[in-house]
Amino acid sequence: MARFTDSHCHLAMYEGADGALERSRAAGVAGLVVPATRLEDLDECVRIAEAHSDVWAAVGFHPHEAKDFDDEAAALVERLAARPRVVAIGEIGLDYHYDHSPREVQRAALVRQIAIAKRSDLPVIIHNRESTDDLVAILESEKSSGVRGILHSYTESYDVASRLVDRGFYISFSGILTFRSADSLREAARRLPHDRVLIETDTPYLAPVPHRGQRNEPAWVLRVAETLAGLWSISLDEVASITTRNFESVFGVRVAD
Repeated sequence: MARFTDSHCHLAMYEGADGALERSRAAGVAGLVVPATRLEDLDECVRIAEAHSDVWAAVGFHPHEAKDFDDEAAALVERLAARPRVVAIGEIGLDYHYDHSPREVQRAALVRQIAIAKRSDLPVIIHNRESTDDLVAILESEKSSGVRGILHSYTESYDVASRLVDRGFYISFSGILTFRSADSLREAARRLPHDRVLIETDTPYLAPVPHRGQRNEPAWVLRVAETLAGLWSISLDEVASITTRNFESVFGVRVAD
């Protein structure tokens, strides 16, 4: 059976996570990363990962919560980053759509968490919404030199993706790739090097077609993989193999057969 992965699913926000995991395993999902977003779910993400051999955690503060990223929070993130089941710093980044935290505070929290990732030798999982220019400037700055990671639920152009791939980043596609309005995103996915692409659900958000509007879950990552198979003109099993290999490479893990 093909092995699929979900590089980004918020199971700490999902009531009935054990059932969702059972359904994902039945669908062939063999590896998942559960990212934290705020102080209140850091420990829960690590707990879920430590309770399941096919789940890993990421720890970090989402840009919405950047206003709460103080010295104590930074110390906690760095401490949790040393746990064996923690494989990334995330979800971190910038979000200028809602501005739940001031933009300058978001930028400072991002830079500080990138520094934690570098000290911990972990990749970063990056959120971006309406903040591409500032985000790319930070990721291409000297402060981010040597950092690696993932642009999660990617929605920007091929040109931006290509610049970041050249700096060692992976591009992760969510259910947005299946949306009727996402032609330009599908074109970007079609052109990217296959060895730099990941798939994700962003559970419980962004359910793919034909489940759009429902609460998303990891089993539905197969809909994203099916779309990639069509764009790349290869089999679904080949997409599973490629994206699982990429998942293992970026997170430094081994997904069980």
